Amino acid sequence: MDFMQIIEAIAFVVITLAAGLADAQGFIHAANVWSAGKFVWQEAILSAAGFGSGVLLYWVCIRFLQHFKVISPEIQTLGWFAVTMVGVAFFDGKFFQWHLIDQIIGIAVIAGVAWLMVRGGS
Repeated sequence: MDFMQIIEAIAFVVITLAAGLADAQGFIHAANVWSAGKFVWQEAILSAAGFGSGVLLYWVCIRFLQHFKVISPEIQTLGWFAVTMVGVAFFDGKFFQWHLIDQIIGIAVIAGVAWLMVRGGS
């Protein structure tokens, strides 16, 4: 990899993290849009903002994935999915209740998926 490819790989990882964490916020707030049978507009707006910004960032991420010849939708979504799942646990506060080994594995899964995608999964 040359210097520009390394910069693009770092940008891809950062944007994937941002997209997944934004969607995680969407999921966290979506879980709270109904309270005692009543629709909670504030939670709906926060959820929509999370999902909306998440998808915009994901579209940017796709540009980097295509640059690295990752064209399979299944592979493209792996990084987002891993980050989103860990992000939900993180933002919900449950990540910090996980055992240390589970936290390490969760972070390693995200890093591993990012590594495989950057190395040329197609």
